[in-house]
Amino acid sequence: MSYRTPLEQRVAKKATQAIIEHNLIEDGDRVMVGLSGGKDSWALIQILDVLQKRAPIDFSLCAINVNSGYAGFKHDVVSQACKERGWELHIEHTTIGAIMDDILDEGETPCSLCARLRRGVLYRLANSVGATKIALGHHLDDFVETLLLNVFFQGSLKAMPARLTSDNGKYIVIRPLVYVTEAEARAYTAENNLPVIGCCCPACGDLSLKRQRLKRMIAEMELEHPEIKNSMIKAIGNVQPRHLLDTRLHPVAQAAAALTAG
Repeated sequence: MSYRTPLEQRVAKKATQAIIEHNLIEDGDRVMVGLSGGKDSWALIQILDVLQKRAPIDFSLCAINVNSGYAGFKHDVVSQACKERGWELHIEHTTIGAIMDDILDEGETPCSLCARLRRGVLYRLANSVGATKIALGHHLDDFVETLLLNVFFQGSLKAMPARLTSDNGKYIVIRPLVYVTEAEARAYTAENNLPVIGCCCPACGDLSLKRQRLKRMIAEMELEHPEIKNSMIKAIGNVQPRHLLDTRLHPVAQAAAALTAG
């Protein structure tokens, strides 16, 4: 069974690489895809559907759409697209949008808070649909941008894992598009005529947000260094602890720091 297009073959190869390297999907899994209706989540469910038909293991898929409650959100478009393709879909209507202003901490971006609230909904729904894995559509650009956000603004050297177990150990979040670029996800979604819809959040797409500023910065650097994003994603998986300043990584330095503090 051949892939339909060179782009699908490339996206499938990268997703398969991530699945194998990080043990994202196992035999018997029921994978719940967080389907927002954006380009990335459409690309994710489409390529997982393709891989499901080709994989040497057996796993099932279902999609979850979390409606944040913003006026004008076209959840019916998501429903129709999934119905046409035979994809199982569950829509959860919430009031996340209405409560954002009440609990948004000073200095926190609405996107990060919204993501946390939506994650909580996904955890709850995973139980009701019997999911063993929760798949999210974060792509390569998301990983490198998150790395820079933490370095520049949080004083922390971290990005995102391709496979994450929740704090209580009950849920496993996977990101099969870790090696797929945003441009590839966008093109693959368009190639498959999947209907991209906005979340209708008033802050969505605000170019003043830190992530959008970093996105522009990386794009400018990419003009001179085309492989810069590939180098950064490689760096996230090529950590050299001996060359960092965290004393927790170096027992001798940690002991010396404790003596100095005393």
